[in-house]
Amino acid sequence: MKEVSNLDKNIHKKIRENISKFLKDNSSVYDNENLIILDVAPQDYLGGKEFFKKSKIYTADIDKNSNADFIIDICVNNSDIISSEYFDLIICTEVLEHTLNPFDAIEELYRILKKGGILMLSTPFNFRIHGPLPDCWRFTEHGLRQLLKKFENIEINSLDDKERFLMPYHYTIITKK
Repeated sequence: MKEVSNLDKNIHKKIRENISKFLKDNSSVYDNENLIILDVAPQDYLGGKEFFKKSKIYTADIDKNSNADFIIDICVNNSDIISSEYFDLIICTEVLEHTLNPFDAIEELYRILKKGGILMLSTPFNFRIHGPLPDCWRFTEHGLRQLLKKFENIEINSLDDKERFLMPYHYTIITKK
């Protein structure tokens, strides 16, 4: 097995810090006792529960061994498991690049998000292929806007690489249904 380069370790650290800042900043805006959140992400990291302390948080993962509240593939309609417009806020960090069909994944997240609900999304751009495999996609800001075209107020922030113009490491997105 090949060793991960120092460059990749450095970028990974920057991305994880960016995700933590994104979650922390938005929890100070949205976290409250009435909020029902779905955190779609691999269960081997702290995720939304670390920052959203007041809200009711459910977890979702495709891995049957993850102990998530919902074992689902977000690329398919899961209406037999989760009803439409159920969640006030969905956190989906570092998942979209692993889906086989990101358009269907966004459609399913849209379906289960309440009208007026918030989607918090993050995805790498300039980062190596990583697990869990498959790692299928990298999205530009323009591609993300196309994926999220049914949403309103799409705010996309990039973690830029100061050495490479228009080649950000990472995107964080917040948008409203």
